[in-house]
Amino acid sequence: MELFVQRSKVLQISLFAIFSAFLVELIFGLYSNSLGLITDSIHALLDSVVTLILLLAARMAIKPPDEEHTYGHGKIESLGGLIGGIAIFLIAIFFIYESVNRLQSPPPNILPGMFAIIGGLYTIGIDIFRIILLKRSIAKIGGTTLKADFYHAFLDLGSTLVAIIGIILVTYGFYSGDFIAALILGIVLVVLSLKLIYKTSQDLTDIISPELVKKARIITKDTKDVIDVVSILMRRSGDTIFADVTILIRGDTSFDKAHEISSRVEKNITEEIPNSSITIHFEPTWENVPPDSKIYDIAKNIEGVKEVHNVITHKSLGKTYSNLHVMVDREINLYLAHKISENVEKKIQENIPEIEHVTIHLEPFLAVPENFNLEDKIAEEKIKNILKKYPEIKKIGRIISLNFENILKIDIDCSFDQNLSIEKVHDLTSEIEHLIRAEIQNAVITIHPEPI
Repeated sequence: MELFVQRSKVLQISLFAIFSAFLVELIFGLYSNSLGLITDSIHALLDSVVTLILLLAARMAIKPPDEEHTYGHGKIESLGGLIGGIAIFLIAIFFIYESVNRLQSPPPNILPGMFAIIGGLYTIGIDIFRIILLKRSIAKIGGTTLKADFYHAFLDLGSTLVAIIGIILVTYGFYSGDFIAALILGIVLVVLSLKLIYKTSQDLTDIISPELVKKARIITKDTKDVIDVVSILMRRSGDTIFADVTILIRGDTSFDKAHEISSRVEKNITEEIPNSSITIHFEPTWENVPPDSKIYDIAKNIEGVKEVHNVITHKSLGKTYSNLHVMVDREINLYLAHKISENVEKKIQENIPEIEHVTIHLEPFLAVPENFNLEDKIAEEKIKNILKKYPEIKKIGRIISLNFENILKIDIDCSFDQNLSIEKVHDLTSEIEHLIRAEIQNAVITIHPEPI
C-alpha cells in the first residue's frame, strides 16, 4: 500500500509538470504563430494523457477483483491507451495536413521568434525534471507505471528539441523550417500513436510474449517431481500476468504431495516472472510408475473395496502376474465379495494389459477406531495360553488388548530365534493370529516379531 501511495504521488507530480508544458507550448505557439511548437504541445498533451492513464491504472491496480472483474481491473489501462492513441492519431493527421498546406502558402506575416523558443525551453526544462524525478523514483520504489512514464518523458524531450530547431531555422530566414518541423513531429506522432493503438489493442486481445510462455514452461519442467507440462495459458491484465499451468505428476502421488509440488511450481514462476498470478492444475500419469502403485490405485477405487495391501507383481517365463489382498465389508456374503474381486481383476487387466493373471486374497474389513476403552484382561490370558504352546517363541513380551464396542484391538510383542527365517516367522504369526481369532471374535490382531 505504501509503495502504491508513493508511485501515485510521483505520477501526480509528473502529470502536473507535463500538463503545464502543454499549456505553455500551446499558448506561446499560438501567440508566436509557431506550428512546430503547437504540434509539440499536442505531443505534450499525449504524454499528459498517457501519464493520466498510468496514474489511474496505479490507483485501480490496488482495487481487488470483484464478481464482475475476477481478473481485476488492469484492462482499463489498455482501453484508455487505445482511446488516447486514436485521438492523438487524428490530431497528428490534422497537423500533417496543416503543415503541407502552409508549405504551399505564402510566408505568414507573423513569424516565430524568441517567444516561441522560450516556450520550447520551458518544456525541455520540464522534461529534464521529469526524467530525473522518475529515474530516482524507479531506483527507490520500482514500478512498471513509472518506467512507462520515464520513457514518454524521453520521447517528449526529443520532440521538443526538433520543434526548437525548426523555430531557430525560421528565425534565421528559413521560413519553411517551422512547418517542416511540424511535419516531422506530426509524422512522429502518427508513428507513436499507431504503436500505442497496436499495443493496447493487442493487450485487449490477450496477446502474450511466446518467450514468456517458453520461460514459464522451462521453469515448470525444471521443478522437482514435475514429470511434464501439459499446457500453459497466459494473459496480461494491467501489470499482472495471469497463468494457468497444467502439470503431469506421478499417478501414485498423494494429494498432500501433489499440493506441495504445485506450490513449488507457483513459487518458482513468481520468483522469475514478477507480478504474476499462477494457478496450478495437476494430472496423474502412470508412465514409469511401478505397476504395484498403479494396481493399488485401481483396486482401492473399486466400489465395495474397503482397503488394499500386500500388492506384489512378479514375472515368470516372460509373463507378469499380480497378487494383492483386498478387504471388503465383513458382513457381506461370499457371492457379493467374489463379485467385487472380479471387478478388481477386470479393472486391473483393462488398465494394465501386460498382466497375465491377477490373484486376489479377500479379507474381512474391520475398522480400527482411534479411541479405545479399558483393557480386556481375560482376552490377554487366553492369548498367553495360546503363545505358550509354541516352543519357537522364546519370550512373550507385551500383550495389549483394548476394547471398543464389539471390536478388540490386540497388539502382541514376542521374540523368536534370530536365525529363524522370516518365512517361518511369517507362517507362525499367521497361524497364531488364526488361533486367536478362533478364540476371540471380532479381534484385530497385530503381532510384532523381534529377534533374540
